[in-house]
Amino acid sequence: MNRLAISAAGFFVLLGLATQVAAEDFDLDALIEAARGEEPITAYASTGKIKTSAAAFTEKYGIEVIGSKVSSSAQIEMIIRESQSENIVGDVIVSADAAATLAEVVPSGIVISWVPPDLESTIPEDSRDPLVVYRDPAVWTYNSDKYDACPVDNIWALTDPEWNRKVALGDPLNKPGYLDWFNQMEHHWDQSVADAYEAHYGQTLDTSSQSATAGWVQALASNSPLLTDSDSAAAEAIGTPGQDEPFMGLVSTAKYRDTVDGKLTMKICEDIKPYIGYANPNFGLIAAGTDSPNLAKLFLRFMMTEDGVSPMTKDGKVSGNSAVPRHPDEASGVNAVSDRLTPHNAATGHDDFDKRQDWQDFWRLSYKR
Repeated sequence: MNRLAISAAGFFVLLGLATQVAAEDFDLDALIEAARGEEPITAYASTGKIKTSAAAFTEKYGIEVIGSKVSSSAQIEMIIRESQSENIVGDVIVSADAAATLAEVVPSGIVISWVPPDLESTIPEDSRDPLVVYRDPAVWTYNSDKYDACPVDNIWALTDPEWNRKVALGDPLNKPGYLDWFNQMEHHWDQSVADAYEAHYGQTLDTSSQSATAGWVQALASNSPLLTDSDSAAAEAIGTPGQDEPFMGLVSTAKYRDTVDGKLTMKICEDIKPYIGYANPNFGLIAAGTDSPNLAKLFLRFMMTEDGVSPMTKDGKVSGNSAVPRHPDEASGVNAVSDRLTPHNAATGHDDFDKRQDWQDFWRLSYKR
């Protein structure tokens, strides 16, 4: 039997850390043939565009995949319960909750990451373990109807009196991605935040009592930002045309789709120091208990191609496969400046999860209405 046409039991052996399939040994035709002999699967993702991708897969291969939009927090709970009950519904999961994925579901073995061997050479190393299907950027954004260029060039400027009550972003108490970003910055890019402070104020930041990142988070919270219940609300506060004093803010690049018809007028702060925002990874995972392992792998491979991920890249998400080009209709232009987003480092994902409550408490104590 071809090594790709495997039983469910063999699937786990194949995906074991000790077992690797070289690209030259990978047989896509054999995988397709094996997938056609399996039951249809369901794929979870936090974007409704997963339904479009699933329909495109079904049309391409004649094998049914059902796309299901499930919020990032609900995904984690559902796949844990499904594993415990041995009733797998979500065979493929595109998880947006990076920290919970790395701290809870990957170590428990209820999901498995698999990298398509024939695409591995164009998937950067930091996108392989777990597999990053795409990254969802959140970027510092300004109103391009009011300003010819971004009115700030440094994230520390947003903590100054000039921007008091004029910065809009999702409420970190309800948006774990921000908390994870704070922790990632403190672990990996704290010196960049300190350097940005010195560039803005002309003096060295005292970090003897707390990190530069904590200092910036505290200063931002103390400057009374507008906290919204969604990126859509933040985008409207920033980008609604005709405002005399629009907000600056941090929003998902998906919200730039409303600039196409002029509903919003927004642009990315491309030169803001030290970074223009962050890119939250969405991990592609396969449920360990799936009865259709070959179909799950084939769909996950499809999501790593332009055909599979284009509904997401059109919305400003960046494929984990560097060979996938920018979508021609993507509105924000983030791909041209994606190297200025803080990347996600999976090595500290467990710590990100453990520190969420600490960052929540820190934000709550620092925030001034």
